[in-house]
Amino acid sequence: MTEPIDYDALNAALQRLGYVDEAAEYHGALCGALCVHEAQDIDLLHLIDPSPDAAAAAGEPRQALERLRAETLDALSDEDMRFQPLLPDDEAALVPRVHALVEWCQGFLYGLASRPNLDLERCSTDVREVVHDFSELMQASVGDETDTNIEEAAYAELVEYVRVGAQLVFMELHPRPTLDPSDPQQIH
Repeated sequence: MTEPIDYDALNAALQRLGYVDEAAEYHGALCGALCVHEAQDIDLLHLIDPSPDAAAAAGEPRQALERLRAETLDALSDEDMRFQPLLPDDEAALVPRVHALVEWCQGFLYGLASRPNLDLERCSTDVREVVHDFSELMQASVGDETDTNIEEAAYAELVEYVRVGAQLVFMELHPRPTLDPSDPQQIH
């Protein structure tokens, strides 16, 4: 079994494709797109408009993105709620982690918007609230608090909210297929 793709590995794969923005933004866009599209319909090389010659650099980076898509879809679909937004490790400084969280939310909203005619008014109040909150989170920054423990705790709460919120949006907009009791292959 291969190791899950981490933030640094995703950054490296994206850089080989000519992508210069945060890996967090890409992962957020992938998550948002998975909420509103079938996984196989997402163009991984042009999800957030990388360089025009990205297709020429495919190969190993494309395989990494395909693996990331599969891992992300599996995590978003997991009823045990094991999904995690792909962000820098907690050992990184707080300011870059907050910036990455902002970029992740921006990417998520971009991915959601990739579905033409998505009518959020037809969604639950919870989903509309999450989408609104994610747009508000795009303004997040590190405050003047001198107690780093308070700042770290606030960041951890935001990450947890994003984690649960993204999975909630996925569960509502990309529901699981209903089992057909007459199909013996669906019954285990």
